[in-house]
Amino acid sequence: MKQLVTVTEVENEGLEGLMGQRVTLMCMNYFYTGKLVSVNDKYVKLDDAAIVYETGPFSDNEWKDVQKLPNAVYVMAAAIESFMVLK
Repeated sequence: MKQLVTVTEVENEGLEGLMGQRVTLMCMNYFYTGKLVSVNDKYVKLDDAAIVYETGPFSDNEWKDVQKLPNAVYVMAAAIESFMVLK
């Protein structure tokens, strides 16, 4: 059965609310981690960025295999499946 749902937009929610924090973006193929410095409708920019090739247990304080990227990285917003402050 279909139900009517009211959606309320909350200011500073989502990626914008995490600006300036170290975030992890779980994307279609890879995980990216870095300081979130810019968000628009097409791209997210991470400074001090790294790509996570193997996580290891999420309860560990460090990634099992993480490779620092030489520059900031721009991730297509459409590729992001989930995001969080994780490590």
